Amino acid sequence: MNRKWWTLSAVCVGIFMLLLDLTIVNVALPDIAHDFHASIADLQWVIDAYALSLAALLLTAGSLADLLGRRAMFLVGIVVFTAGSALCGVSTGPLFIILARAFQGVGGAIMFATSLALLANAFHGKERGTAFGIYGAVTGIAIAVGPVLGGVLTSGISWRWIFYVNIPIGVVALVMTLTRVEESRNPNASRPDWLGFITFSGALGALVYGLIESSIDGWSAMAVLVPLIAAAVLLGAFIVVERLQRSPMLDFSLLKKPTFTGGLIAAFGINGSVFALITYIVLYLQDSLGLSAVATGVRFLLMTGATFLTAAIAGRLTAHMPVKWLIAPGFVVSGIGIVLMTGLAPASGWTHLIPGLVVCGVGIGMVNVPLASTAVGVVEPARSGMASGINSTLRQVGTATGIAALGTIFSAKLRATVVSSLAATPLRHAASSIASAITNGSGLVGGARPAAHAGLIAAAARAGFVHGLNDILWIGAVVCFVSAVFCLFLIRQRDFVAAHAQPGESDVRPPSEQLAAAR
Repeated sequence: MNRKWWTLSAVCVGIFMLLLDLTIVNVALPDIAHDFHASIADLQWVIDAYALSLAALLLTAGSLADLLGRRAMFLVGIVVFTAGSALCGVSTGPLFIILARAFQGVGGAIMFATSLALLANAFHGKERGTAFGIYGAVTGIAIAVGPVLGGVLTSGISWRWIFYVNIPIGVVALVMTLTRVEESRNPNASRPDWLGFITFSGALGALVYGLIESSIDGWSAMAVLVPLIAAAVLLGAFIVVERLQRSPMLDFSLLKKPTFTGGLIAAFGINGSVFALITYIVLYLQDSLGLSAVATGVRFLLMTGATFLTAAIAGRLTAHMPVKWLIAPGFVVSGIGIVLMTGLAPASGWTHLIPGLVVCGVGIGMVNVPLASTAVGVVEPARSGMASGINSTLRQVGTATGIAALGTIFSAKLRATVVSSLAATPLRHAASSIASAITNGSGLVGGARPAAHAGLIAAAARAGFVHGLNDILWIGAVVCFVSAVFCLFLIRQRDFVAAHAQPGESDVRPPSEQLAAAR
């Protein structure tokens, strides 16, 4: 087989492993919580630690790959990701797995930043389109099968195997890359923007930490105020640093184009709403309704299957219509899907979610494909790598901050409902401590409930869960509708650069084609 097809195979195997982990972990969260007596905040960090690493390192990893070699960095990414997976599998407590997930995210960022650059170097002309098409299909399959595979492994063996399964896949990808992939570099590569990386990473980490801690200590606690103030200061420092840098991570002149800004809002909006909500829907299905991990994964096929099918149709439509007429309506459809999931009551069953999951899946498919072309289509080819990388980064920022912010609101509502539900029972004097126990790993999420008055506590916990979930579902819907308005007015077809797309059409390439065109 020709070396370029080996390159495609190696990249697809590596990216399949990486994207699988974006969805496979969610269905295992209740089992992880049970084994480690983890709190809701701990579970937020299991997801956010990975997203934060991806968001913080994506652009820097791409710059290092240009400078040091894309093949070499891809190999480093595989090794780090596989080692991080092994550490997640052998973790012994919440802090261990959170740190292991952050380490895993470092490897993921490196692989993500170099994968399409390797393909762009190996393929040219029509064959490049074929390679990107295969890559896109693999990414779609990985995201679609993730919840089911995660459920099968978690229910059939152990949640630890959702991480162990990455080890043989990583070894295969490593061998293929070592033996069959050619090295490439950018001879004009500049050094990474380390000041930008430090200030951006610090700001994002402090923001997420403050949001998650607020669900435990309240907004007035120093453990919340200090990191939030630090996040604001570091964000201001990042803006100053980027304006002074000769080769910045983020070229603020890109924001002068309304379509580029609209694409960033769309990237943040879709991940900060629908994708952030998935974590809490999974917890509802398993902890509140008592479904197994595999049963939960199968039910999520309603969403991922609809996304997969709609994305194929959207890919064809982007060649014939302005992308804003897919992205903005896609957000509206996603928002409607979320609204259809609201109205949950303690007696509701999982079938209440069916219409919403399907409609949300359709909306996601309408947004994802045209958003990929919007990320790179409004800048000249020389800057398309940075533009696409920034868009991908905003997706991960949306995931991290969305999960943290929604978790704060969810936890507060859960506590308030539990206290209210127990106010007229023999447990009224202990209601506050019971509510705290539920959110801190000794109640609904995590360990066993106290035997005495177990029925009262279980009923209060379930009421708190559905009321909290209803609240954050409405917030997610509002985020979708607001994003739709911004996208409708900001995304303009005339902003697209002719090298990428002509008026009325767009560059149809697989999602998140970050850093490929410029490298």
